[in-house]
Amino acid sequence: MRRALRRAAKALPAGPRSLAGQVFLLQLLVVALLAVLTAAAFLVDAHKRATREAYDRSLAVSETFANAPGTAAVMASRDPSAVLQPRAEATREKAHVTYVVAFDPDGIRWSHPDPSLIGGHVSGSFAPARSGKPFQETFESTLFGRAVDTTVAVFDGRGRIVGYVSVGITLQSVNALATRQMPLLIGLVVLTFALAAAGSALVSRRLRAQTHGLGPAGMTRMYEHHDAVLHAVREGVLIVDADGRLLLVNDEARRLLDLPAEGVTDRHLSELGMAPGIAGLLASGRTANDDVEWVGDRLVSVNQRPVSGSGGRAGSVATLRDTTELRDLTTRADRAHGRLQLLYDAGVRIGTTLDVVRTAEELAEVAVPRFADFVTVELREPVLRGDEPASAGTDMRRVVASGIREDHPLHAVGEFIGFGPGGPVADSAATGRAQLEADLSVSEDWRAQAPRRARQVLDFGIHSLISVPLRARGVVLGVADFWRSEQQSFDAADLSFAEELAARAAVAVDNARRFTREHSMAVALQRSLLPRALPEQTGLEVAYRYLPAEAGVGGDWFDVIPLSGARFALVVGDVVGHGVHASATMGRLRTAVHNFSALDLPPDELLAHLDELVTRMDADEGGGAESVDVTGATCLYAVYDRITGACTVARAGHPGPAVVTPEGSAAFPEVPGSPPLGLGGNLPFESTELHLPAGSLLVLFTDGLVQDRDRDIGSGLDALLDTLAVPGRGAEDTSRAVLERVLGPRPSDDVTLLVTRTRLMDRDRVAEWDVPADPAAVSRIRAEVLRRLTDWDLDHLAYTTGLIISELVTNAIRYGNPPIGLRVIHDDTGLVCEVTDASSTAPHLRRAGMSDEGGRGLFLVAQFADRWGTRYLTRGKIIWTEQSLSGPPSDPGTQDEETLLDQWGDEEL
Repeated sequence: MRRALRRAAKALPAGPRSLAGQVFLLQLLVVALLAVLTAAAFLVDAHKRATREAYDRSLAVSETFANAPGTAAVMASRDPSAVLQPRAEATREKAHVTYVVAFDPDGIRWSHPDPSLIGGHVSGSFAPARSGKPFQETFESTLFGRAVDTTVAVFDGRGRIVGYVSVGITLQSVNALATRQMPLLIGLVVLTFALAAAGSALVSRRLRAQTHGLGPAGMTRMYEHHDAVLHAVREGVLIVDADGRLLLVNDEARRLLDLPAEGVTDRHLSELGMAPGIAGLLASGRTANDDVEWVGDRLVSVNQRPVSGSGGRAGSVATLRDTTELRDLTTRADRAHGRLQLLYDAGVRIGTTLDVVRTAEELAEVAVPRFADFVTVELREPVLRGDEPASAGTDMRRVVASGIREDHPLHAVGEFIGFGPGGPVADSAATGRAQLEADLSVSEDWRAQAPRRARQVLDFGIHSLISVPLRARGVVLGVADFWRSEQQSFDAADLSFAEELAARAAVAVDNARRFTREHSMAVALQRSLLPRALPEQTGLEVAYRYLPAEAGVGGDWFDVIPLSGARFALVVGDVVGHGVHASATMGRLRTAVHNFSALDLPPDELLAHLDELVTRMDADEGGGAESVDVTGATCLYAVYDRITGACTVARAGHPGPAVVTPEGSAAFPEVPGSPPLGLGGNLPFESTELHLPAGSLLVLFTDGLVQDRDRDIGSGLDALLDTLAVPGRGAEDTSRAVLERVLGPRPSDDVTLLVTRTRLMDRDRVAEWDVPADPAAVSRIRAEVLRRLTDWDLDHLAYTTGLIISELVTNAIRYGNPPIGLRVIHDDTGLVCEVTDASSTAPHLRRAGMSDEGGRGLFLVAQFADRWGTRYLTRGKIIWTEQSLSGPPSDPGTQDEETLLDQWGDEEL
């Protein structure tokens, strides 16, 4: 081909008839025209610049001359010309200007290049210069010709015009300056033309080499040859520009794309009616390697490469091949890819929660509409409770009924369905194998289950069914049913895929079932360990809330424990972790707190004993592989005295309480912090005493209330304070408001809230006496106590109370150390007697022998009192008794000492 082109080029005459020669001549013509235009533009620009320079120079000279020292004084003298004429001439020669003329305000000249004109009137207008601004103009002078003139006024010290200075430069001198640049300009034009001619010659030589000397006719013949070859190949070829316009298309491409024979070039691809997929690919210009696109009933393979130009992407070239025979193979590959993607999505999306029903719903969400048009799921009743079905059965409850439409005639969610034998669902559950009903209209077994509903399903358009058992660890948990109405009927390949899909869902359902069972057990255990109801407290208004976390039951607990002396213990604790172990540990700690509270220990000592207990519990576990340490348990223990209003608080790793005053001011009082229980280290526990006025709120809580994954504890505490800062609100209303405004929608940890509204006891119900260390004072103290009982309408307790006080006071005088005090408290539910002394020795209940002179007094006290005990102080102790006001009164005739002692025989004594 190249040799033929070279021979054709040699046969053509050289010169302008070739394409290269024509291009060379055209380039020379263009260069010459540009050179002429450039020279003219240069001259015009030079003239303008010279004129501008003349204006600037005349302005500078006139301003300098007018403002020179002494100019104004000279103009105001008797003979200005004598001085101004020589100055003006000197200035003209040095500044290279045409003239410098000074004249008076009436226009009479004081100086001029021609001395004969001095005294004459100036030609031209100078009135605009009276404003004080320089006046410039170009005017025709009779003496100098056309000139550039600048006139400047000269002012004296009082601001009056004493004369004018006019400086001019003739345009002839300006043009002379521009003319002097002509040789340089001509040289540049000649040089430019020579360089352009040389460049054009090089370009023409290169073009001649590339076109092999062909002229326009030869180029036309060559294009015709290439066009014939382009349309003869059996592969579609298209050229598209960067804007998506079709530049070239051959016959095969027209056939594959169903394009008309004419009128398609120079049009945008979107205007040609091509399939959207292939039109978008061709318009994008991106690289494509055997990309397959549908064009009608053809499958077209596209290869495309972008073509780059000097200014960026110039377009793209694409080739098309008809690959319709690969259609079936591609369809099967796409189907297999879709099934693999669906199985992957099922593994990711099914089982995201540990809820049985939600897991079944996730199965339906994955399968609809990519595999089935409708999905129903039925589960056995024990599975919904978290239990494992003990025996096979076909009675199940529908938990999911989802599809592409909501008005389907299938059984609704919640219905209990008894599937009869012989049907696909029953066979699937009984045999543990999937059942396929490709055409429900001819399935007699399925229609026989419920003929009326079957007719409704068929009339709705559902025509195919696959029923797959949800089987895990050999147990059928339920059945998943896949229905089709819009898609083609199920086949054998769909059956195996449905089994795989259901197998993955069954594992997730079984995991959720086992979690439900464990969660139910933990909830039941925790509910049994938490107080079902708080004891009636006349001195406190108490409200509480407990919310287990969705992730599993934890170890939060709370308690309100009555103590001696009109006092109450308020307890909130938390065991880190979830599940049965956390609940069991919580129960052990709560029981321990009750036992320690019965000893009337101060809060800091109680926490110290509890810490020791937790440490011992961890040691008893043995540190085995399956053991779980209790370390991480926290506790806050507060004791409130409703006589004094004092509240002693200690905490171990637990958030401190919030206190709300009756006026509505909320704050977190400073409570010394201690490590969580069981950390060891023999660190001391500290307590602090708060004074709570009547009507105050004491708010105890666990960290689950104020902290979660989306909020730090600081923000939660601020929100809690904002919610609590309301005056006069009760405990129940406060608890409700806190849960509504502070707690998140889905707490990740257990939440315990205990709100207590304090009340102070009426001082008229408390009587106190200082007891002298004299046995003779016992009768007087007893008499005063009995008079106070009469004032309280408690005469029915006079005998027993007198006996109790006599014994306790006598023992304190005899065995204790002064000072000795007696306090009697009339509570709403009982009468409390407290005897205080400075001795730390506690009495013990025992049976006295026949020959013992003492030892029976405390026994008698225990018989007459409902409760009694010892409470230790910083110095000394308190022996207290409590008598219930609701019990039957004691009969003095039968409850004497001898009657009580007669309960034992002589052989026992």
